[in-house]
Amino acid sequence: MPSCFSCGKEVEILERVGRAESCAHCGADLHCCRNCTFYDPVAYNDCREPVAERVVEKNRSNFCDMFEMATAREKEQKQVTGTKKRLEDLFKKRP
Repeated sequence: MPSCFSCGKEVEILERVGRAESCAHCGADLHCCRNCTFYDPVAYNDCREPVAERVVEKNRSNFCDMFEMATAREKEQKQVTGTKKRLEDLFKKRP
């Protein structure tokens, strides 16, 4: 089930998320990078979709055609993966 990046509560999505849709619980924009399947904080421009245009404000509504609402599990996994990569980079042995 998809969830809001801001409050973490589940949101009911019947079809595609429209650009103007917002979370019923906190009012945050739903059609934004932080809610997208392709959002990845360790990827170039924070996006794993190579043809997507750069979006500066990741928590605001945008016009990206590649947007796909991520599930809570996908968001949690990305956060763990991103944190692990940053820690590995921090403690990486240099020649």
